[in-house]
Amino acid sequence: MENKNLLIAVALSAAVLFGWQYFVAGPQMKAEQQKQHVLAKEKGVEAKPASIPDKTQQIAAIIPRNKALQSPGGRVVISTPTVDGSFSLKGARFDDLQLRKYHETVDPKSPEVVLFSPQNTAFPYYAVYGWVAAPGDTVKLPDDNTVWTLTSGKVLAPNAPVTLTWNNGQGLVFTRTISVDDQYMFTVHDSVANKSGKAHTLYPFAYVARDGVPPESQHYWSLHEGFVGVADGSLKDAKYSDFDKNEPPQAFRSTGGWLGITDKYWMAAVVPPQNEPFDGNYRGRPYRNTHSYQADYRLGAHPLQPGQTIDLTQHLFAGAKVVSVVQAYEKNLNIAKFDYAIDWGWYSFFTRPIFWVLDKANALLGNFGLAILLLTVLIRGALFPLANAQFRQMTRMKKLQPEMERIKERNKDDRVAQQQEMMALYSREKVNPVSGCLPMVIQIPILFSLYKVFLVTIEMYHTPFFGWIKDLSAPDPTSWINLFGLLPFNPHGLLPGFLGFLSIGIWPILLGITQWVQTKMNPAPADPVQAQMFGYMPILFTFMFASLPSGLVIYYTWSNLLTLLQQYFMMRKYGVEIHLFNNLKLPWANKPKPAE
Repeated sequence: MENKNLLIAVALSAAVLFGWQYFVAGPQMKAEQQKQHVLAKEKGVEAKPASIPDKTQQIAAIIPRNKALQSPGGRVVISTPTVDGSFSLKGARFDDLQLRKYHETVDPKSPEVVLFSPQNTAFPYYAVYGWVAAPGDTVKLPDDNTVWTLTSGKVLAPNAPVTLTWNNGQGLVFTRTISVDDQYMFTVHDSVANKSGKAHTLYPFAYVARDGVPPESQHYWSLHEGFVGVADGSLKDAKYSDFDKNEPPQAFRSTGGWLGITDKYWMAAVVPPQNEPFDGNYRGRPYRNTHSYQADYRLGAHPLQPGQTIDLTQHLFAGAKVVSVVQAYEKNLNIAKFDYAIDWGWYSFFTRPIFWVLDKANALLGNFGLAILLLTVLIRGALFPLANAQFRQMTRMKKLQPEMERIKERNKDDRVAQQQEMMALYSREKVNPVSGCLPMVIQIPILFSLYKVFLVTIEMYHTPFFGWIKDLSAPDPTSWINLFGLLPFNPHGLLPGFLGFLSIGIWPILLGITQWVQTKMNPAPADPVQAQMFGYMPILFTFMFASLPSGLVIYYTWSNLLTLLQQYFMMRKYGVEIHLFNNLKLPWANKPKPAE
């Protein structure tokens, strides 16, 4: 019966997942696409009254990064506890940024993670703020070729802003003050003074652009990478692949929100004033042998009369998606749903609390691996009443087994009568055969949620456990390929992604062993097909978890051990026969001795 319950649990979970996708996610996606298509038509995407400049008109040869950083006009150094780099005075463009706290490998001496790169490098990635004029107005405005003058400050650092100015020679004086905090938020304050005798109308804009996607970027089926933002209080995410066939921009309007481009752990996002309406777009254009991607917004008209000055404050987030940091920006700057930058998944009601417990446990224990072990104990404890009820039902079902066999024999030619008598027996004895599925059904979304948390939260990036586990967010680095750690290289980089499951480490093997022992706690199924299936399940789980984050493997292995102890205790408590030691005997141990 327990085997049947497992099959029912798997079937129910699959039904829930596919049902949600078919009845909820699919229709919502289609409705959103139709809405964006209508908005694009209403806005006249290709002929806006004030359009953002096309940044991909000129494509030069690829040059090394250090040479690209030697831009004419000079640069202003950026130096904070979390980021370093520079921005160009030509175009006042944010195009050089590294993350000080994060490195390419677990070796702290390895290069820092590069976020922004200037144009004409292999994979340019940058952010731009500017102005466009009303149709027919030929006033000169700062653009990509404008060289700003540094009038205040030398190095951009926390509590040390810099000020840039530019005079267009027609009576407009542009002043830009840039400041940065000790995390990842830049503040861009623009003012335009009209010292001419003519009125103008200006439209502020900002965008994040990425020309091509680096091949080392992760691509998981359960993780979103690409465009991300919030408009009208709802998440607006689009994949890079949505623009591979030169589709028109995805357009939306909102008052309050933000938009940008996200990787697994890093993000660059432009944030308009939260009290002003804006028109937003996600765009993709052909670029070299790939595509260029741009997330942009344009604010409404800002009239500028003679003698007047207009002021505007915008923000740029460029850095790591640390949960506490992102949530603090949402609260302190009133940025609408800024923590949607983290891909919690549609079952965020599970993933958010799980991360919260893990984060608090890590603060208490000082090690995310120990926090995972503690979380496992808490989950097993929370599920204990359900497991206890499950074993009570199992005990009752075992007592009814002889009577159930008699019913089957009596009605072997009449399945309807057989089912009716079975249901009457269950009702009379107060037994619910499906209740044993509940603990298994609940554990499936918990497992999915844990996988999501380990995959998307940067808090476990390059975080060690004990022994050979130096990164809980990465697969176990030991494998038969490197003789289980005797050879000094990580085998997961040698195999293509779709063959990662072949690199089986020590922790996945331990998981498979605990799974195998767990199947031996109960008598073998009478059905040979079921017996074979349950015999292969530990092997399947070993391969399946080989390429998953080691933190998840540690959780599942520890959970299996706790389940074994719990099951042993309950079987003793309810007088259920324990078949473990008999099932663990070698196949030839029970063979009769040959006659003398």
